[in-house]
Amino acid sequence: MGFDCLVLGGGIVGVSAALHLQARGRTIALIDRAQPGTGTSYGNAGLIERSSVVPYAFPRKLSALFAYGLNRRSDVRYDPKFLARIAPFLLRYWRASAPAPLEASAAALLPLIEASIAEHQALSAQAGAEGLMRPGGWISLYKSEKGFAAAAREGEGFRTSHGLSVDILDRAAFLALEPAFVSGAERIAGAVHWRDPLTVEDPLALTTAYAALFRDKGGRILTGQAESLRADGTGWGVETGEGPVTAREAVIALGPQSAALVSRFGLSVPMAVKRGYHRHYAQAEGALPGRPVVDEDAGYVLAPMRQGLRLTTGIEFAAADSPANPAQLQACEAAARGLLPLGAPVEAAPWMGLRPCLPDMKPLIGPVPGQPGLWCDFGHAHHGLTLGPASGRLLAELITGETPFADPAPFAPARFA
Repeated sequence: MGFDCLVLGGGIVGVSAALHLQARGRTIALIDRAQPGTGTSYGNAGLIERSSVVPYAFPRKLSALFAYGLNRRSDVRYDPKFLARIAPFLLRYWRASAPAPLEASAAALLPLIEASIAEHQALSAQAGAEGLMRPGGWISLYKSEKGFAAAAREGEGFRTSHGLSVDILDRAAFLALEPAFVSGAERIAGAVHWRDPLTVEDPLALTTAYAALFRDKGGRILTGQAESLRADGTGWGVETGEGPVTAREAVIALGPQSAALVSRFGLSVPMAVKRGYHRHYAQAEGALPGRPVVDEDAGYVLAPMRQGLRLTTGIEFAAADSPANPAQLQACEAAARGLLPLGAPVEAAPWMGLRPCLPDMKPLIGPVPGQPGLWCDFGHAHHGLTLGPASGRLLAELITGETPFADPAPFAPARFA
């Protein structure tokens, strides 16, 4: 079977790229080894993060570095046996988090962040999935007066500098908005309500709806192994369950598996995976928050979902294939029980996933150097859901020769060549 383009990866990033290319008249095969949306895209906290105008940076303060080094915090954990392997990435990440490069990364990402809601709304309207997305934003919660005061200043600053809708909530105002937390009132100093973002009540259902839209418009969704990607002289080919497929162009959008594949074609990408966990809890009436709440001191999210209250953890640096470690989730669960009555777990075991992260905090969107017709769209770290449709639009504009809506240069794969 022949197509104009093969998109490898059925997560929110790959599905979005396929839709944008399809909308520009290209025939597309979307290829993954599993059903769309069942990988990394399944496990996020459901935030379309319009307010995330600064990337998730590496800590710079010595006090914070010391605290993380002790490996006792719940927001970031690491496997000591893995530390030597991850050290080169962490050094590059630390350097890229200095004020000047961080500001440059934030400026590069801003057009994609600003477009995130509109791009999702356009796709969800076509897919009949508007009901999966809710307005109302999310809340960052602080237990210390010092942390709350600093966050309030930051929120007020972003309100001025970026025009964000931000409410600073004292304890009483927060509890009036989120009465589910009344049992933990004495532990709460205050909160910041980021009102611009949308939230998704079922991330898998959203990606599934986008994939169904792609299929209904004539796209093919095929089961196949991305590792079989090969150059065939006139383009690219992949083996699928329905036989070999070929196309003039191919897009690598495999999330955490992308770096290994693209390395076969001469591009060494310094990717690291940040592992994360989630679990759902069955909440009693009145104990379900109205919107996601982030415990900024303990580093987890409580997000109301169709399946229950989803608790998603922060970062674990460990080998992708090493056994799951329950310590981080257990610590976050204990912290959550101090804020609200957490119900019984819905699942027998937690879910674990991998976030594909690059040290400069920017995804790869663009052509692979020296490989005509091979493109990248991966490395979105904590913001795959947020940036998937906007990234897909930018990639499709590059592939089809349109004027891109954002400067693609900061995302070029050639920066790692």
